[in-house]
Amino acid sequence: MSKTQSAMVELGTVAPAFELVDVVSGKAVGRDDVAAGTKGLLVMFICVHCPYVQYVEQELARIGVDYEGRIGIAAISSNDILEYPQDGPESMKEQATRLGFRFPYLFDATQEVAQSYEAACTPDFFLFDGEMKLVYRGQLDDARPQRASGGGNDLPVTGKDLRKAMDEVIAGKRPDPNQRFSIGCNIKWKS
Repeated sequence: MSKTQSAMVELGTVAPAFELVDVVSGKAVGRDDVAAGTKGLLVMFICVHCPYVQYVEQELARIGVDYEGRIGIAAISSNDILEYPQDGPESMKEQATRLGFRFPYLFDATQEVAQSYEAACTPDFFLFDGEMKLVYRGQLDDARPQRASGGGNDLPVTGKDLRKAMDEVIAGKRPDPNQRFSIGCNIKWKS
């Protein structure tokens, strides 16, 4: 496992369009479908096997419930499934079902969407306002799993940083631009 920081893409960047298949419904879902009728868009790059994601996955499911209908949410897995078959669509579907994800979980087989977002790690979070401009990229909160490389802190997972930014978007405010990068496993790029 390689500990990797998010790229901290420039604020104001427009959300790249995408259309990927939801592993649960089997339907194609696009960026605008996810954001329709909401105040913004949260795109999360996650996967099944990463201990950083496993540590926060229940909070991601709670965020899906708490912000449903207010912020459009999509989770995307872009890992190379030839080298990491545990991150394939069947395992993704099991993860989404087990956790009760209320948002689409999309498989990025070509890795083009991850590249267009400059995603670097799992989890990696990108929050856009209603104009599809990036207003937050960074950590979920300060919690890190103890079993992560380089050690962690086993703080309780609250999602406080991301939730604060989402609340500000809903209220029509700009999140504080002083943001801390996310840390996780590197995205498993195809060679």
